[in-house]
Amino acid sequence: MPFVYRSLMVCLVTLGIIIIGGTIYGVFFNLSPPDDNRNEPVLQGSSQQQIFTGIGQIRIPTADPQPGMVILFVSFPYYPGDRAFSEELALRLGDLREIIRDYIGSFSVAELQRQDEEIIREELLRRFNGILRLGRIQTLFFSDFMII
Repeated sequence: MPFVYRSLMVCLVTLGIIIIGGTIYGVFFNLSPPDDNRNEPVLQGSSQQQIFTGIGQIRIPTADPQPGMVILFVSFPYYPGDRAFSEELALRLGDLREIIRDYIGSFSVAELQRQDEEIIREELLRRFNGILRLGRIQTLFFSDFMII
């Protein structure tokens, strides 16, 4: 039994030395900074610009006496490397959704059908940028814009 015990102790000490040595080497001799964006996908031709889809799909009742329903999915390009702006977007998700609900919900079905989609985009963009302090949204996309 003492031979097996000594062999296991030698293996344990050797493994401990390897782990401690590797940790010391990694801390002191690895001079390149970690790449924080290594797990983030990159869209081609856009220098790490991505599409923000955090607002998600929203269902909004219209202002009619017998309300209709608007289904809207809003997205926009942004740079995830701008950490401050990304955090502001995450913190303002509720506000952005509320802006959409208030604006779209103020129309009747007939008004929305007559309204130009580009005018709706521009007004939502103006209102979004009115509350954002650390960055600006350049353009909005509507993936879904259905009036039911």
